[in-house]
Amino acid sequence: MKLEELLEQKKKVIVDKWFDIVVDTYPTDTSRFLKSQKNPFSNPVGNTTQKSLAVLMDELLGKMDTDTINSFLDPIIRIRAIQDFTPSRAVSFLFSLKEIIRDQLKDKDFNETILIALTQFDRKIDLIAMAGFDIYMKCREKIYDIKANEEKNRTFKAFERAGLIKELPDNKTESQLV
Repeated sequence: MKLEELLEQKKKVIVDKWFDIVVDTYPTDTSRFLKSQKNPFSNPVGNTTQKSLAVLMDELLGKMDTDTINSFLDPIIRIRAIQDFTPSRAVSFLFSLKEIIRDQLKDKDFNETILIALTQFDRKIDLIAMAGFDIYMKCREKIYDIKANEEKNRTFKAFERAGLIKELPDNKTESQLV
């Protein structure tokens, strides 16, 4: 039996354990809520995470479409970037899939073909983790840009209130010092 077939048989268990690992990275109360609340309107983070992990597992077992992977990985990573997870903590759940898979296959006798396939599967997980890191960094860059623009606007308005800056005539967007 091929590795993908073995994993397909255990996919629901794997995704559920993977979901538990993701939500366990949150504080205890949040984790408990994310696990217990099944209503997608009451728990959009948990619902999105569960669905995204299932699709990511499908991609690992299938064709590894980059656009699909990025579109389902993005919401999970975006939430973690906004919540100030460190880069390693934000993407660590992706690597934990390797351990989950090995745990689910521990009672199987592996031949060399399965071991080679498992190594290749690990590489696919690594590729998704690298994509997750890229998404995280783009989100953090955007957050820093927003913070810098807010600070610039706050400073400009303070100077303007103090009478140190005024708008140029003719609707020019540049400002000048008084």
